[in-house]
Amino acid sequence: QIQFADQKQEFNKRPTKIGRRSLSRSISQSSTDSYSSAASYTDSSDDETSPRDKQQKNSKGSSDFCVKNIKQAEFGRREIEIAEQEMPALMALRKRAQGEKPLAGAKIVGCTHITAQTAVLMETLGALGAQCRWAACNIYSTLNEVAAALAESGFPVFAWKGESEDDFWWCIDRCVNVEGWQPNMILDDGGDLTHWIYKKYPNMFKKIKGIVEESVTGVHRLYQLSKAGKLCVPAMNVNDSVTKQKFDNLYCCRESILDGLKRTTDMMFGGKQVVVCGYGEVGKGCCAALKAMGSIVYVTEIDPICALQACMDGFRLVKLNEVIRQVDIVITCTDHWNRLPREVLESPSLETFQTHLDTFLLRTPELTWERVRSQVDHVIWPDGKRIVLLAEGRLLNLSCSTVPTFVLSITATTQALALIELYNAPEGRYKQDVYLLPKKMDEYVASLHLPTFDAHLTELTDEQAKYLGLNKNGPFKPNYYR
Repeated sequence: QIQFADQKQEFNKRPTKIGRRSLSRSISQSSTDSYSSAASYTDSSDDETSPRDKQQKNSKGSSDFCVKNIKQAEFGRREIEIAEQEMPALMALRKRAQGEKPLAGAKIVGCTHITAQTAVLMETLGALGAQCRWAACNIYSTLNEVAAALAESGFPVFAWKGESEDDFWWCIDRCVNVEGWQPNMILDDGGDLTHWIYKKYPNMFKKIKGIVEESVTGVHRLYQLSKAGKLCVPAMNVNDSVTKQKFDNLYCCRESILDGLKRTTDMMFGGKQVVVCGYGEVGKGCCAALKAMGSIVYVTEIDPICALQACMDGFRLVKLNEVIRQVDIVITCTDHWNRLPREVLESPSLETFQTHLDTFLLRTPELTWERVRSQVDHVIWPDGKRIVLLAEGRLLNLSCSTVPTFVLSITATTQALALIELYNAPEGRYKQDVYLLPKKMDEYVASLHLPTFDAHLTELTDEQAKYLGLNKNGPFKPNYYR
């Protein structure tokens, strides 16, 4: 369940800035270092002033935003323009929206990773007629220059790289709690925004027309609300749509895992022994990439079906304690982020650990934390044994590297269509429950990306369509198909 900053409870997802400072001076720098591990432009000054304490205005005189440095907007705009070239479906939606505005009147409050790709999505939603206010779902993944470019364009954005826990919730509240502005749609990644509104602004929550959620954690929270009879608005589960699972989770991680590990550690993968925890779509992508680079890959799994897939793909299925003393790298591809015992981390051969890790296990007086570079830490034992911990246990690819724009185009288009569907649905079509994206929309998202490859679909004949019991224009698979 969600835990708020004003509650005296351990907040598992994000250690506070005070907590980092108590460990060592070097770790307190966190991700506010004067360079970015995502190879993005950042201000080279040593200005450590919190964005909350700055008075900034864009060129139009608006101050309805909070970013690291509005002067970085020009650099962020260039990154957005690069991303636009790799996001054909969103650009196609913009062209089709020149005559009609399917989101006219929509007031969308969003909480996602703020990257160049998200910026293209936000500006597409604006072109479709929506008003947007945005915060970051992750304290490390924001590209400061992109946030500045969005603020310069008039989007109320509240995010910067290296937020503290308190900053995180403050940014979300600034998006939501605005006089004279009532959001009617939510686009969430992780469920934090949804639960903040649900807990803090219940009357506002009841007026929401629809929620679009794209993460495993966020969807799990929505199903919990639904099961308890507390979900009073319809929600779209984008995470389990085919265009998210089979593309973003698989192909995105297949490319970004190598990028993230190489950029942070300069490690050679050939001959390295790696254990990948979880063989879902994310695990499949990671294993394929590491195997192709010559790594010796082991897999752990709880699901016999995924386990059998790993075996059929040529990976050895093991329990973690069977191989931990010999492997070099541990990568978790699961949301079970606090299931790894401390003794796993004390393996004598372990070099690198990237995981949804409960770092509370490592924040003890006898262990020393040493900042190497942004998002890279040494955790040192009294006997001198050390591991390299990446992203402080958070997502590697969005904290320590970048992700393929084209794959994110597929996910972003799915999000946009889900918002359009919920916003324009006639009363009664969607009840107060969690829904999967209609299969027809999944297929439409895929079709928008095919021209990039000069790909040509085969069309069923009337006889074939009749025999298969299908409409010639789809959908070609039933809704339950995965």
